[in-house]
Amino acid sequence: MLYQGAPLSDVQARVLLDNEEHWITLVADGHEGRWSRYRAVLPWCQTGPSTRYCFRVYENGRPRWLGADGEHRHTPAEAAHFRATRTPVLPDWAYRQVAYQIFPDRYARSEHAPGVRHDTYYGSWPMPVQQLDWHAPSDPGLGQSSFHGGDLPGIRARLDHLQSLGVTTLYLTPVFASGSNHRYDTEDYHRVDPALGGDAALVDLSAALKARGMRLVLDAVLNHTSANHPWFNRWGIHPGIGAWQSQDSPWAGWYARNAQGEPVYWKGHSSLPVLDYAHPAVADAMITGLDSVLRRWLRPPVAIDGWRLDAIHMLGEGAGAKRNAHWLQRIRDVVKAERPDALVIGEHFWEATPWLQGDQEDAAMNYWGFTQPLWQWLAEHDLAGRPAPLDTRDFARWLDRARAALPHDIACGMWNLIDSHDTVRLFTLLGSDEAAVRCALTLQFCYPGVPCLYYGDEIGLEGGPDPDNRRCFPWDPAQWRHGVLDHVRQLAALRHSRPELQQGACQTLASGDDWIALARYNVEAATLLVLNRGAQTSVWVPLDRLPRGVDEWRSVFGHMLEGDKTGVQLRLGPMDAAVFCS
Repeated sequence: MLYQGAPLSDVQARVLLDNEEHWITLVADGHEGRWSRYRAVLPWCQTGPSTRYCFRVYENGRPRWLGADGEHRHTPAEAAHFRATRTPVLPDWAYRQVAYQIFPDRYARSEHAPGVRHDTYYGSWPMPVQQLDWHAPSDPGLGQSSFHGGDLPGIRARLDHLQSLGVTTLYLTPVFASGSNHRYDTEDYHRVDPALGGDAALVDLSAALKARGMRLVLDAVLNHTSANHPWFNRWGIHPGIGAWQSQDSPWAGWYARNAQGEPVYWKGHSSLPVLDYAHPAVADAMITGLDSVLRRWLRPPVAIDGWRLDAIHMLGEGAGAKRNAHWLQRIRDVVKAERPDALVIGEHFWEATPWLQGDQEDAAMNYWGFTQPLWQWLAEHDLAGRPAPLDTRDFARWLDRARAALPHDIACGMWNLIDSHDTVRLFTLLGSDEAAVRCALTLQFCYPGVPCLYYGDEIGLEGGPDPDNRRCFPWDPAQWRHGVLDHVRQLAALRHSRPELQQGACQTLASGDDWIALARYNVEAATLLVLNRGAQTSVWVPLDRLPRGVDEWRSVFGHMLEGDKTGVQLRLGPMDAAVFCS
């Protein structure tokens, strides 16, 4: 621990072991500039995935406390204690990534794209299938059954574009056989959709990515299947008797049912019957079996690098999420046994803290800890599109508390999004303001976590509510916002070159009504980030709270600053982002 001030004689760590507090005395261990260093060896908690602790010092007869979210005048809540995991949670490669989410039907269409070969989509009810030209708008009334023909060979043909952005990991929304364009209603988990090019196209894409040193993450929909899956067979178009048709079906017990014996559907959508993990055969087929869905695609010839787990907080036994933590731990065990360096990413629209303590997920889609506060601060709307203005002080507190709830290594592995296929495009929400979206992107690439671009973010692609947020990528460069594109490339190059942006500490240094200053640092280097959402302003950023001094700053975007090791003065334009590196 570092402390700035006169040397102290009473410095202790409060460590939580087996749900009881223990006190460990720290001893003086030299100095680092203006800071006194104190050291102790803390015992590991034997009964939990992480060890929680905070610090207390006495100054002039009064206690001062330090938690993961900053200083407190009383014992910090346990949610604000530091957390450390005994063994690394994420694979080492995960921290160095720039991820890119692709909705395959809308990204790129190859010259010989196979297209869909069915005329009817069997979802909640039979719907006609539309096959549309690339730039034709989707009919909202047929949003799930409108296809534009994007495929995996089309993605493979665009890898030069992705590498030019600095992208290192592709995350594809579901690619397995399904009747819809989004494919979250899977009909066959062991077969890549023929409309995307089939199994061979996925093998080819994976090989092409590996040849470039890039990674591949697929979407696992384990909570529910399609109502048209042969196990359920809602529409009776498959041979055999499905769970919908008879309790005598071999799959009758595979699906959750309510007290009246009726099937349970994900969020009430009758196209998505929920699987029941109380049935051993379900767990065997999806997770634990030697040929389970999770295991199969981690193996050659595809050998993906990780899974993104859809709606994973809802998976469980019976009609709800009973024993959810048990099944997430089993998922982790199976994935890591099959491939120790594979990544496990959860989807949670709200706080994911319980799943992110070292024994379940490696990281999560960081909607609650990044996207939601960013939207409310910069666009004054929440993820549901409701007005939700957020002042800068509360914005800073939200970010600090979200980071504090996680072990640092997990916080640095969270996938940070500015939007996704489940939200309105941020560019549209911001009124197509390029300066505002550059601010959002700057925070995305400089904040703890892995930046995850949604296809088109890099060119300022617009989009309203679904299906408009899933527009086809316009491959005519005349339609691109090149200022945004250049900014993304510059940010990605910066992140790849700065280790402190990958795994360094993060500290909120100061804030005003419309601006905030953050520092990322390690023992060797520091990056200073200042964001302004308001009018032109001049700000003073104190640096004396940083545990390391910086003699000279280099501006990334051409901003000028004046000052010394105690603080710097800089001028920010309206809706501006400044970045300086030591």
